[in-house]
Amino acid sequence: MFARLSAARKAVIRLFALFGILFAAACDPVAMGGGGASGPSTPAGQAVKVGLLVPSGSGDSSDSFLAQNLENAARLAISDLGNVQIELRVYSTGGNAAQAAAAATTAVNEGAQILIGPLYAEAANAAGIAVADRGVNVLAFTNNASIAGRNVFVLGPTFQNTANRLVSYSVRQGIDRFVIAHSDDLQGNVGRDAIANAVRNNGGSVVGVQGYPLSQQGIIDNANGIANSVRAGGAEAVFMTAGVNADLPILATVLPERGVNPASVRYVGLTRWDAAPQALALPGLQEGLFAMPDTQMTAQFESRYAAAYGSSPHPLAGLAYDGIAAIGALVASGNRNALSAQALTAPQGFQGTSGIFRLLSDGTNQRGLAVATIRNNQVVILDPAPRSFGGGAGF
Repeated sequence: MFARLSAARKAVIRLFALFGILFAAACDPVAMGGGGASGPSTPAGQAVKVGLLVPSGSGDSSDSFLAQNLENAARLAISDLGNVQIELRVYSTGGNAAQAAAAATTAVNEGAQILIGPLYAEAANAAGIAVADRGVNVLAFTNNASIAGRNVFVLGPTFQNTANRLVSYSVRQGIDRFVIAHSDDLQGNVGRDAIANAVRNNGGSVVGVQGYPLSQQGIIDNANGIANSVRAGGAEAVFMTAGVNADLPILATVLPERGVNPASVRYVGLTRWDAAPQALALPGLQEGLFAMPDTQMTAQFESRYAAAYGSSPHPLAGLAYDGIAAIGALVASGNRNALSAQALTAPQGFQGTSGIFRLLSDGTNQRGLAVATIRNNQVVILDPAPRSFGGGAGF
């Protein structure tokens, strides 16, 4: 039946081949638990010493480029703080755990009162462990929630936060029966668990779970299983972990062919569907749901960065700005314990480059997200990102 490819599937396979399948490097992080460090005191009138840990020194040009962007964004944030004084020192991690641990130790030995970075999960985990007994908190750039806790807070957007936003919105629209479709890799499994938790916490039901190997043929071979789960469970939505640069184009093509009609079963995505313009033309994604940050705030940051440095920032650069902005806001309050876990997890949160965010006591974060769809090949915002943590529908 599927020996001959439809024109649509041929087109999407070319898109799939263009992007390739991305495999995330995994690590086995140490479970650190909650709590957070008390943090060194910040006497009024004294500069706060911040250590910035960046992935330069690995020999990879992309790491070097990102490291420079992170430093640029951090210095841009410092220039926006007004009367708050921050002394920033930059340390290379080489993109690996051992060097990250050494860099974190050196930074604290040289007076750093808080660390921002590193980027990679295993490096952030190692840095946190290295300074855990020194009473210093780490604001890591990773989105890997498995390393969060004790003195490590993750700044990157987490799957759990995205899943909570999308399931909460869906349930309010009367969509509460979900099939989860996920790739059988680290990212897919973490995403699967985040979706399941979000559905359970918002009063919905998971009526089916179907994994697939992260390959073109693996997705095609398992599409029938996803479609059968939808029919057997009376699902109103298929919540996918798929990425726009990997498995999403294939799923968005083969699932409608297998009878999962997007007009009656809502497609929901854990990743940014607007990350590739080609994806906006996929018929299967029309009227589906995905989440994205506050576009107005993102545009403002990108404009400020380009004006200062003459080029657009790397998509992750804003995390360094957010870390500095949070520190600056807390220090400006005059609290001598501004760098403590209690202060960092203030419920009102902070204003960041992509909207509001706050750090949670378990080391993860919550970010204000908009709910969007694709309509006539264009991104349309259905529910704007909230501008405060006031307990509204966005949370």
